[in-house]
Amino acid sequence: MTETNNKDRLANNVVSHMMQHDLFSQWLGVEVIEIKEGYSKIKMTVRKEMINGFGIVHGGVPFSLADSAFAFACNNRNVLSVALDTSINFIKPVHVGDVLTAEAKELHNGKSTGLYHISITNQKHHEVAVFKGLCYRTDKNLI
Repeated sequence: MTETNNKDRLANNVVSHMMQHDLFSQWLGVEVIEIKEGYSKIKMTVRKEMINGFGIVHGGVPFSLADSAFAFACNNRNVLSVALDTSINFIKPVHVGDVLTAEAKELHNGKSTGLYHISITNQKHHEVAVFKGLCYRTDKNLI
C-alpha cells in the first residue's frame, strides 16, 4: 500500500471518529462525500427549521457546514486542531430543499497553523458562500 493511501485511510478514520461524536454535524444532516489528507467534501440538505424570518436560510447554517468541512480537513492528519480565525462571505441566498456541498482545500499546512479555503455550492453548482479558516495545531492526537 502506498504512503498516500495510508495517509488517506488515516484521514478517513479520523473523520469517521469525529462524525460519531459530532452531534451538531449529525443534526445538520451532514453526509461525508470525500476525505483525503488536508481535504474534505461534505453535503447537507436545507430543512424548513433552518430558515430565518426573511424566508431564506439562516447564515449560521452554511457557516456551520463550512466549519464542519474545515474541521474535517484540518484535523484529519490526527493532530487536534482548533479554529483561530474564520470568516464567510455570503454570495447567493439559500432556500429550503437546497443541497449544499462544502469543499475544504488546504492552502497551508504548517507545524502550528493551517489555512483552508472552503467553497459552498448548491445543487445547481452555484457558489453560495466562501469560507476561510485558520487553525492552530496542538500536540494532541484525536484517535
